[in-house]
Amino acid sequence: MGLRILLTALYAVAGAMHLLRPHGFEQIVPGWVPWPHQTVLVTGVAELLGAVGLWIAPLRWWAALGLAAYAVAVYPANIKHAVDHVVISGVALDWRYHVPRLLLQPLLVWAALFAGGVTDWPWRRRH
Repeated sequence: MGLRILLTALYAVAGAMHLLRPHGFEQIVPGWVPWPHQTVLVTGVAELLGAVGLWIAPLRWWAALGLAAYAVAVYPANIKHAVDHVVISGVALDWRYHVPRLLLQPLLVWAALFAGGVTDWPWRRRH
């Protein structure tokens, strides 16, 4: 339950920021992704829907899959942010931010799947 609360807060805030301040996120959208502005808005909506879906039992499993897929899908933007040293709103983040973020992205995938009941690994219940 604590993990679900944490993910809900994380994705709700991130989703709201994508919708309220899309310009900063547009800068890290890789060039091969079409329509950066619309892509950022769609990702914001996806984050908000995933956060809400984690609390609706019939949707929880699907929301978890969606958030896990989302974390995989945005990884190229995180790489671009790090490699291209993109400055957002006058803030230049260095490798002390980017390395942990890039390394922990798989943990976000797992956390969504675990919080949504898609997996119980590594704490499987013994039958």
